[in-house]
Amino acid sequence: MSCPFHSSKSDEQPSNYREMEDGIHTDFDNDMSYGDYLCLAQILSAQKPVSKQHDEMLFITIHQSSELWLKLAGHELTAAIDNIHDADFGHAFKVISRVKQIFNQLTQSWHILSTLTPVDYLKFRDALGHSSGFQSYGYRKLEFLLGNKNEGLLAVHKNNPDIYHSLESVLHAPSLYDEVLKVLAKNGLSIDKHVLERDFSKPYQQNDSVLKAWLTVYRNADEYFELYELAEKLIDIEDAFQQWRFKHMYTVQRIIGHKMGTGGSSGVSFLKKALDISFFPELFALRTHL
Repeated sequence: MSCPFHSSKSDEQPSNYREMEDGIHTDFDNDMSYGDYLCLAQILSAQKPVSKQHDEMLFITIHQSSELWLKLAGHELTAAIDNIHDADFGHAFKVISRVKQIFNQLTQSWHILSTLTPVDYLKFRDALGHSSGFQSYGYRKLEFLLGNKNEGLLAVHKNNPDIYHSLESVLHAPSLYDEVLKVLAKNGLSIDKHVLERDFSKPYQQNDSVLKAWLTVYRNADEYFELYELAEKLIDIEDAFQQWRFKHMYTVQRIIGHKMGTGGSSGVSFLKKALDISFFPELFALRTHL
């Protein structure tokens, strides 16, 4: 007599077993695989700790992945600048929304790095030498694209001529906000000539004519709806970027306190100063005047 609680099918698979489907490709001798397409052999072999400390792998992975997101953000912002130059607002809005989500993703990465304790970080910090996130050319490009122009910041990239000249080109080109201000003028809003024809390598300074133009847009949102929506998209970017900046500063403070940065900066004090920099100052100032 067979036991009622025991299956007679000896080849029956467990309920959590997933059968390999016949159509799944397994031969990639002459075909491109997932790893080939993504160059995973190169990417996943790029984590090379300089110490024997367990937590250094976390530190490297967070910063390498952040550089990929920075590269994508720069790619998208460059497209947004072109879109706005061509008055292609539909694509510009889509791209700017994507950049906002990239910044949110970057902010989340600091939460993971916050699991690195001060004691564990100090075990390998000295091995980093003078390498620092301040030397990130992906971040530098991003700041230049958004309008935080500072020619002096190019000095840390002079050892790599290709990167230096690439950043120099972005420094001298109109930023995202510069292109937006040109659009305001093209839509009949009065913008001072020296704002539109300024030296784009210099930091942007808040201007009364720009503030008045944005006030006109906001007070007549139905008439200037695309410009109004564009302005709010820019606020989204700055909001997300500043949250990323703040979380960066706070994570550094949590891990190293007020020690000097590995790149020679004052550390937390230097990072706090960045929180006072606005890419689109009139868009925040107008809220007081509405």
